[in-house]
Amino acid sequence: MNSKKLTLVGLLGAISVTLGALGAHFLKSKLPTGLITQDQLIGFDTAVKYQMYHTLAMLALILLSKHTTHKFINCAYNCFLIGILMFSGSLYLLCTRNLFGAEWLKVLGPITPIGGLFFIAGWILIILVGFSSNKKD
Repeated sequence: MNSKKLTLVGLLGAISVTLGALGAHFLKSKLPTGLITQDQLIGFDTAVKYQMYHTLAMLALILLSKHTTHKFINCAYNCFLIGILMFSGSLYLLCTRNLFGAEWLKVLGPITPIGGLFFIAGWILIILVGFSSNKKD
């Protein structure tokens, strides 16, 4: 088992839970101040959910790699990692920019959908692993 990948998955999972708690408690308490809007809180929550979903998918890929050595497994893992960084990472910054007085972070807006494309690519790669495994069955 690749201990570096497993360590990264553990870190991403812990960060996801931590940021989820931050959103549910700290950020939610900032709604009355106007430093964060309801839409920004929802966006932050979406980032947390997508990070956790894809962290769990990365864990599944690590486990799957013990049973098959298909080259697309590692590619899918990397797509999910890039997707987390680009999609969730940009949403975290976009949704909290008012708290930091960093309105310039709006420039990250186009990065979010690119991260989403990496998520989609990762899932398509898993489909391709399934097709090629099906031929061997």
